[in-house]
Amino acid sequence: MTKFALAFAAIASLTAGAALAEDAPVVADADGNGVFSMEEVVAAYPAATEDAFKAADTNADGALSAEELAAAVAAGAFAAK
Repeated sequence: MTKFALAFAAIASLTAGAALAEDAPVVADADGNGVFSMEEVVAAYPAATEDAFKAADTNADGALSAEELAAAVAAGAFAAK
C-alpha cells in the first residue's frame, strides 16, 4: 500500500494542475513489485498502447518505475478512461 501511495503522490505532484491530478486514474501496483507492467497501466488507461508504454520505459527494463509513469502521465502519453 505504501508503494501505491508513493506512486500516486509522484503522479499527482507532476501533473500540471490540481484538477488534472484529481481526474487522473491511479495505476495500482497489483503484484506489489514496485514497478508497473503494461497490464497494470492498461487497467487504469485502457487506451494505452504498447508503443506509448515502450516510449515511457526510458531504461528499457520492461516495466515503468513511478517516475517513468508520472512523466508519461504528465506528458499525456496515456489517455484517461
